[in-house]
Amino acid sequence: MLHTPRSTRGMVTSPHHLTSQAGLDVLKDGGTALDAVIATAAALAVVYPHMTSIGGDAFWLIMWPDGRTETIDACGAAAAKADLAFYRNAGHTTVPWRGGAAANTVAGTISGWGEAHRLSQTYHARQQTQALSLERLLRDAIWYAEAGVPVTAGGAEVAVQKGAELRSVSGYAAVFEPEGRPLRDGDILKNPALGQTLRTLAAEGPDSFYTGALAQSVAADLAAAGSPLSAADLAAHAAMIREPLSVGITGATLYNMAPPTQGVASLLILALYDRLRVREPESFAYWHGLVEATKQAFRYRDTHVGDPAYMTVEAQHTLSDPAVLDQMAAAIDPQKAAPWPYPSQAGDTVWMGAIDADGVAVSMIQSTYFEFGSGVVLPQSGIVWQNRGSSFRLTEEGWNALRPGRKPFHTLNPAAARFHDGRVMVYGTMGGEGQPQTQAAVFTRYAQYGMGLQQAVTAPRWLLGRTWGDESVTLKYEDRFAPEVVAQMSAAGHQMERVAPFTSMMGHAGALVRHQNGILEGATDPRSDGVVAAW
Repeated sequence: MLHTPRSTRGMVTSPHHLTSQAGLDVLKDGGTALDAVIATAAALAVVYPHMTSIGGDAFWLIMWPDGRTETIDACGAAAAKADLAFYRNAGHTTVPWRGGAAANTVAGTISGWGEAHRLSQTYHARQQTQALSLERLLRDAIWYAEAGVPVTAGGAEVAVQKGAELRSVSGYAAVFEPEGRPLRDGDILKNPALGQTLRTLAAEGPDSFYTGALAQSVAADLAAAGSPLSAADLAAHAAMIREPLSVGITGATLYNMAPPTQGVASLLILALYDRLRVREPESFAYWHGLVEATKQAFRYRDTHVGDPAYMTVEAQHTLSDPAVLDQMAAAIDPQKAAPWPYPSQAGDTVWMGAIDADGVAVSMIQSTYFEFGSGVVLPQSGIVWQNRGSSFRLTEEGWNALRPGRKPFHTLNPAAARFHDGRVMVYGTMGGEGQPQTQAAVFTRYAQYGMGLQQAVTAPRWLLGRTWGDESVTLKYEDRFAPEVVAQMSAAGHQMERVAPFTSMMGHAGALVRHQNGILEGATDPRSDGVVAAW
């Protein structure tokens, strides 16, 4: 039985030990869970640049102690110049994955930090407590950027794998191959330009990322790299407070992000699986049921989900219609695998969570899409820019078709739950297509079958579809499942592919739970470099 850390005053989990500690220190200084996540996210943007950056997007899910639940959509839209002519004139038939032409959407992450900080300041005022400055929240991230941080084994592995692909991209080698080779495990990574950018944000506020001198330098470097983004695109961006998606299942109400994320797919998987009434954990019925629910959810997602301005089916209406959910669940054959020829999404992301002593709970996910995003590193600011817009299709009409001002489809989706017994849970993972699947595994194991929280995160996982640049759409599984269950899955028609026992392919998951009596529990993923930091 794996130990699950417990505390009562505050808890943070993230995929890097230094960043969890940065968030916990903010809680100790009187910050809210929102403040802690800003500090954690900023530090992650420095120490985990292969997974996240301030040049990406982010989504927040906030559970307030009074029962309210709201989200922050910090997703940037496509540039005004990012149209079919821009790419066709450059000889592209698809949006490139790397380089300036891939950096075609505004980075929304900093706007999300700004909105979260505003909400935190309002909460402090209501509680008559001292709010923390943005300078305090970014303190550790600034130090790590300027003084340096040791490269992790996982970061070094990605740098080697992607070096040939990225070293010729604008600005990449100057930061990540300063000695003419990929950074190695234990090397010191420094990015003083990013440190100065964070100092500017601390002094001038998050809006300076989108207007003013910093925005002008960002726009100039993007243009020099061949990006269609302009200063006007940055100035037009703003984060939005939005209602979450929700669905009721046995014993709990589940929450996730609305489109353009795949949050509806995560909720559908659990809502459909709940209807299967599987009683045996870790059995064929359990594994098969969740995989088949995933297929139903992904078919819905791939048909309907994208920028909500272009959607014709409302995600919450689907989740709120028991007849629709019953029909989707009834389509699942309990003994036979449905065909699965569908392609899937890749991506690199970080999830983090925090709960403070008051019970404010935050689930947040931040990403640049691929490893190191577009690969473009802006020389004046040290920012790694995302390539989320490389998912756009260069077509006149249809799903995720490129349009100026359109938001791209996102695999990102932070998850949370309110249990009928008073517990609150925030959870999530990186992993692109695997995010809803890992969320389903962690939640069902903990909430429906009574597995300890850390054990639920550590237990073997699976992934249906392509990930990490792999074109196969097999059902990949870690080599820790019972052989007889694997054999049953294969006999049912699942195309099985065994992978390493603990692989980052399965995501870097984490979870926090607050019990009604105030006890906090946390879990981090042994597949990452993370820890649970608590006091």
